[in-house]
Amino acid sequence: MIHLTSQTQIHLAIEPSDFRKQIDGHVALIKQHLKQDPRSGALYVFINRGKTMIRVISYQDSGYWIATKRLSRGKFRDWPASNGPISSATSKELSVMLKGLSKGVVKKG
Repeated sequence: MIHLTSQTQIHLAIEPSDFRKQIDGHVALIKQHLKQDPRSGALYVFINRGKTMIRVISYQDSGYWIATKRLSRGKFRDWPASNGPISSATSKELSVMLKGLSKGVVKKG
């Protein structure tokens, strides 16, 4: 299970991801493109090109978790824009985003 607390580090990949990639493909993106350690315990959040799906990758204990949410209608809004490939979010902001609401304010950097 993916644990989401106020202490959870959450990293958002700014550019849309190809969701044909599964765990290994996204782990490679975390290492190579985002320059992060996928086993750090942080959550890594990706969005698809159409902004209809969000995917979360996390490493806990002895393996990776992958969770995907696809909206039945509409699109995820307020995905951050940044000069870099990654942005951070709080657990509250991620919760709002996962509900498909438009109140999530995300910090750059």
